[in-house]
Amino acid sequence: MQAFLKGTSISSKPPLTKDHRAVAATAGSSGENKKARPVPWVEKYRPKSVDEVAFQDEVVAVLKKSLEGADLPNLLFYGPPGTGKTSTILAAARELFGPELFRSRVLELNASDERGIQVVREKVKNFAQLTVSGSRSDGKPCPPFKIVILDEADSMTSAAQAALRRTMEKESKTTRFCLICNYVSRIIEPLTSRCSKFRFKPLSDKIQQQRLLDIAEKENVKISNEIIASLVKVSEGDLRKAITFLQSATRLTGGKEITEKVITDIAGVIPAETIDGIFAACQSGSFDKLEAVVKDLIDEGHAATQLVNQLHDVVVENDVLSDKQKSIITEKLAEVDKCLADGADEHLQLISLCATVMQQLTQNC
Repeated sequence: MQAFLKGTSISSKPPLTKDHRAVAATAGSSGENKKARPVPWVEKYRPKSVDEVAFQDEVVAVLKKSLEGADLPNLLFYGPPGTGKTSTILAAARELFGPELFRSRVLELNASDERGIQVVREKVKNFAQLTVSGSRSDGKPCPPFKIVILDEADSMTSAAQAALRRTMEKESKTTRFCLICNYVSRIIEPLTSRCSKFRFKPLSDKIQQQRLLDIAEKENVKISNEIIASLVKVSEGDLRKAITFLQSATRLTGGKEITEKVITDIAGVIPAETIDGIFAACQSGSFDKLEAVVKDLIDEGHAATQLVNQLHDVVVENDVLSDKQKSIITEKLAEVDKCLADGADEHLQLISLCATVMQQLTQNC
């Protein structure tokens, strides 16, 4: 009886009329229209065409000639991170195939994907064997081949690289390969000889500043030219890193003007005052002061590798130290960097490094 009563009470609700349904539908659709998908600025401002690629004039000139003839050799792009290697080949592929054919004609494998010998033998080989037509729906000329992009190819195993040799030769009629890496020395010689090599130069400060100012203007970011210059300095020629820092700083300040302290905090850079404090402690000749400064540095959460990088720049530019002293400290910096990469204790390594700096500085006294 109770179940029956419950059932009738639920069913006794008045049904939605056509007017109500129409109102609900329009409310839902307006909500969907308002909600824009947030995209990282790195992806939002990635070059859409080869002409938009910054500072890589030789590469762009060769690619444009290849695009005019709708033909492309096997490519090998190498250079520091954030200089536009992946963006360049993706922009070239979009111009070659257009938005419709891009997905079916381009296979991109990154370091996040499995790229052992099995993937080369199966996935890459199967994709390369497919034949394609040389026509586009918009009537523009389209090459009768596909592109396989192997990003961060220097992390591929030697066996996988060796397996790629035969595939590159065998499928040359239907497929072009583009290898992207930071260190060309890690690519085996038989692969490099099959590709046209292009070196991507680190972006100049002027080019980076111009690109960052353009983005800041489009996103209504309040930032001065001096802060843009310091942002470029901490990003060390990596435009991708600089754009990411700019977006992070904008979110952190919440529409207010970005200051140098915000950039320093986001980039994880050790303040100049802290570096000066370490040098002052080393010059004092007191090991107790030195240990206290190192302990404070670690307690504040600064990375030891960051200190090694910044200390190197300070030592090289120091006028007080002789060339011999600089070489001894620099050699110690290299040792500490290697030990930290191998997982050594940060506190002990920094104490050892600062003790060496103290020895060299107190020799002048």
